[in-house]
Amino acid sequence: MEGTRINKFLSEAGVCSRREGDRLLEKGCITIDGVVAKVGDRVFEGQEVAVNGKAVTKEEEEIFLAFYKPRGIVCTTAKEENGEKVLNVVDYINYPKRIYPVGRLDQASEGLLLMTNRGDVMEKILRSRYDHEKEYYVCVDHKIDDAFLKGMQKGVPILDTVTKPCKIRQEDDKSFHIIITQGLNRQIRRMCEYFGYRVTFLRRDRVMNITLGNLKKGRYRHLTAKEVAELKKEILK
Repeated sequence: MEGTRINKFLSEAGVCSRREGDRLLEKGCITIDGVVAKVGDRVFEGQEVAVNGKAVTKEEEEIFLAFYKPRGIVCTTAKEENGEKVLNVVDYINYPKRIYPVGRLDQASEGLLLMTNRGDVMEKILRSRYDHEKEYYVCVDHKIDDAFLKGMQKGVPILDTVTKPCKIRQEDDKSFHIIITQGLNRQIRRMCEYFGYRVTFLRRDRVMNITLGNLKKGRYRHLTAKEVAELKKEILK
């Protein structure tokens, strides 16, 4: 009997992502049968896992939400960043059951953010090798030209890598729609900066088959059964 790695157990239980689980482990916030757990530890059937002293039980209900994140909200479960208090998305929504964000949308950006308690589904959505699409509407500080559009589509050197080719469609002189399949840190902003443009507005409108639609800023909705079924079909390809 091999057991389940502790970060995977926390993810599947709807507590947090695997990455966030590793951070909690490093801080000594997780125990297994009363003993402080370490990164890489495994959980076996019958053992009790606790986060900050609170026992973890697996949530049987599948929860999938689409949330319109306003600017200023951070996409973590942390209450502080760099020693300063922040308003995180989990506290902002105040959902009655444990959920956490699928990936990040930086603090200065707004738009669609998926929230779930299904860590297995979340991890598959986030893995860039599956080329799952994310669509954004972006405004920049000066007039767009053809060189910018062509350069963005081909791939841009940022963060010691080159972004994957993407789809881009100009809206007007200073705005465009872009579809990317990665989730690098501040990716679109860094791509624009490479060509001398500064992003003045950024909104995510779609993640795979889920769209922002008419959802109002700061509100959330439950995904429909059809949306969830299509989402799962896409990640299992």
